[in-house]
Amino acid sequence: MPLTINGQDYDFAGDPRTTLLDFLRRDCGLTGTKKGCDHGQCGACTVLVNGQRINSCLTLAAMHDGDSVTTIEGLGTPDDMHPLQAAFVRHDGYQCGYCTPGQICSAKAMLDEAANGWASFVTDDLAGDVKLTAEEIRERMSGNLCRCGAYSNIVDAITEVMEAGE
Repeated sequence: MPLTINGQDYDFAGDPRTTLLDFLRRDCGLTGTKKGCDHGQCGACTVLVNGQRINSCLTLAAMHDGDSVTTIEGLGTPDDMHPLQAAFVRHDGYQCGYCTPGQICSAKAMLDEAANGWASFVTDDLAGDVKLTAEEIRERMSGNLCRCGAYSNIVDAITEVMEAGE
């Protein structure tokens, strides 16, 4: 079963009970995506599938025939960081770093969702343009938990990238 991960073709032919998270980490060697709670509650395993964020611990690899998966390794490199990765470094939004890959993947998708006019639970005007306030960002990122409590730095990093239009 083919799938594309970070622009490279992979073939999944393993146990159909294998989660996408385990396939990425164990079989593809992409350990940037973290295994946190393994119950979809912490968001540490967030990746992008066809541009939308999902918890990779809650989905089976076999369910993604032909899909395009982006992990933190696919967003940028240490020498050529994605604007969100650079902003997280500038704002110290990573602290211990365990949740950071999921936070950054989620932030990337969240900015795209807002740019496409997707409303959130706290959007004031469902018929108007989506404006990402700090409250909106917190609501949209609420599926990603940070045990270090770096939330204000994470919101600052996302706000910087949003305002720069990157």
